[in-house]
Amino acid sequence: MITKLTVSELSKRYESLIALAPTSLQLEPGKITTLSGPNGSGKTTFLSCLSGLIRPTSGTIMVGDFDLYKDEVEFHRRLVFVPDVPHFYLELTAWEHLQFVAMANGVMKDFDQRAKKLLEKLDLWEARNLFPHNYSRGMRLRLGLALALIRPFSVLLLDEPTSALDTSGVELLINELQQLREQGVTILLSTHNEILMTQLGDYHLKIHHGLIEVG
Repeated sequence: MITKLTVSELSKRYESLIALAPTSLQLEPGKITTLSGPNGSGKTTFLSCLSGLIRPTSGTIMVGDFDLYKDEVEFHRRLVFVPDVPHFYLELTAWEHLQFVAMANGVMKDFDQRAKKLLEKLDLWEARNLFPHNYSRGMRLRLGLALALIRPFSVLLLDEPTSALDTSGVELLINELQQLREQGVTILLSTHNEILMTQLGDYHLKIHHGLIEVG
């Protein structure tokens, strides 16, 4: 399931405020694109529009041949978004969250083995039976990534994925993203982290006052 992400004339306006100026771009499989800009510049708005969390004022978003608003189910089978503050169910442990996502996406085959390997890699195995609200913010970010990785996808969006990670957590993230790139995943991440931009970025975008430019 190797797929490109295509954006055509995408914009978001709140009355007189232009949160995202009309934007057209195409992100290729097996490439990592970084998005940087000042706080409040529109990074989260852009990613939220791409993921369907916010409805844009105009424009189209395609994953392969699937349009976000015409083929919503197929679109979301292929695209996954990890926000900077992941949301979790209060009554589910970390392990139960993984089970829930795997069941919802029909990928329960070899679940125990895959989930154990994933949580060990992200240094969450010993905390698998805890509730996410008892996690540190860095652990919650890693769990958000685990919930994305437990299911198949071809496009990965991440919003400030290193914002609460320590040095070892950043190294884990870099290794995982490098593997995903080698597998042909299309990746877009917003970040202020120079290490991520230098080590991972195949392409760089900058956003300021809602206007996206090639960096």
